[in-house]
Amino acid sequence: MSFKVAIIGRPNVGKSTLFNRLAGKKLALVDDTPGVTRDRRVHPAKLYDLSFEVIDTAGFETAAPETLQGRMRQQTEIAIREADLVVFMIDARAGLLPDDKAFADIVRRAGKPVVLAANKSESRASESGLLEAWEAGLGEPIAISAEHGQGMPDLRDAIVEALGEERCFPKDHDEEEILADSDVLVGEDISEADAENEPAYDETKPLRIAVVGRPNAGKSTLINALIGEERLLTGPEAGITRDSISVDWDWRGRLVKLFDTAGMRRKAKVQEKLEKLSVSDGLRALKFAEVVIVVFDATIPFEKQDLQIADLIIREGRALVIAFNKWDLIDTPQAALAELREKTERLLPQVRGLRAVPISAETGRGLDKLMEEVVETHRVWNRRVSTGRLNRWLEGILAHHPPPAVAGRRLKLKYITQAKTRPPGFVVSCSRPDAVPQSYIRYLSNGLRESFDMPGVPIRIALRAADNPYAGKAKKRG
Repeated sequence: MSFKVAIIGRPNVGKSTLFNRLAGKKLALVDDTPGVTRDRRVHPAKLYDLSFEVIDTAGFETAAPETLQGRMRQQTEIAIREADLVVFMIDARAGLLPDDKAFADIVRRAGKPVVLAANKSESRASESGLLEAWEAGLGEPIAISAEHGQGMPDLRDAIVEALGEERCFPKDHDEEEILADSDVLVGEDISEADAENEPAYDETKPLRIAVVGRPNAGKSTLINALIGEERLLTGPEAGITRDSISVDWDWRGRLVKLFDTAGMRRKAKVQEKLEKLSVSDGLRALKFAEVVIVVFDATIPFEKQDLQIADLIIREGRALVIAFNKWDLIDTPQAALAELREKTERLLPQVRGLRAVPISAETGRGLDKLMEEVVETHRVWNRRVSTGRLNRWLEGILAHHPPPAVAGRRLKLKYITQAKTRPPGFVVSCSRPDAVPQSYIRYLSNGLRESFDMPGVPIRIALRAADNPYAGKAKKRG
């Protein structure tokens, strides 16, 4: 990307709507409620022949630095410093308000090229507001409608004029086509022809991590501590994060994409439309993640909602790591850790061997250990076991603990192979799949986990009937 564009303005002028249009997808939450956006979000954008990075920001508000609005404003000021060009938006229907004029002065003092966009200009009611926009002193206002896509050619021309042709269209840009990110697909089917291969773990492949948990567990603080900068808005108030924000980071030479998500409360407590949108946005982030860090508040761990979040992640088939945050507030750390790990095994029996790490996002304690456990869990989640080893293991299992007889008839398990990874999935060929009890399937799952060192990840087992070589052939009569 050749340049960055920050979209700023007071609340409810349509910044996120324009951001979504330029990004080409609905990434930012959009609602009529003022102040929906709180964190700044960066994403590649395209406007006709222009390619750049666009930054969505929180609404500019006048407030003390220690308040939530004040911290949101600081994030917007950081976006202005990062950007090469600022798109300053006003609401053409409301006209130029005193706050618009005050914030226009701040933008002017920043010394960055500015494009003044008068949004919501699709109706006649906006004509007077468009004329008032000249009073901002930021040049000619561009009439646009972010919702309906009107005025986009004029916006494109204004950006080129403000930055210059050379900046917008660098001659020495790399025209090599970047391949699509194929590993967004969670499942990775592997044919039985490759059954004897056990590929090595790829240490260079980018890693996608989602951070989830209840409100005020310290998710955004954890991401800020990991990347070493105040990238996400934090504070004592619960429920600050609304959008699922992705942050690119380099950990020990490996590219990592971190997804911050909104706090997830019990479904019965989620009444407001905006919170429902935030939670659904967070659930969508889970589908793109490979490893999910569930942040527990160590002072009040294992609330019912914590267990429901963990169970959801397991059912989605993601690798799971638990972070016991706020460890600096625990008086007896050794006893508390032993108790929490015992509770982890007892309350989350679906995935034995879950990795649980005590951390303090506030002080930075335990963060390296947390990332090491994340990478190791990701390694297990991608693990592949050869068919030869699996069937030797199955022979031992059947000799030691064969499946029970059902309706007086023995069940025969004939063959096992690994059909997929991410998470590990196995197919067992047997005589009567519908008759195999769930307890025996769990026994096989736990046996696979222990024998092939696969702790802390979901394991899928599918049963299928053995092929009958004589099926479809007519009986020969003497």
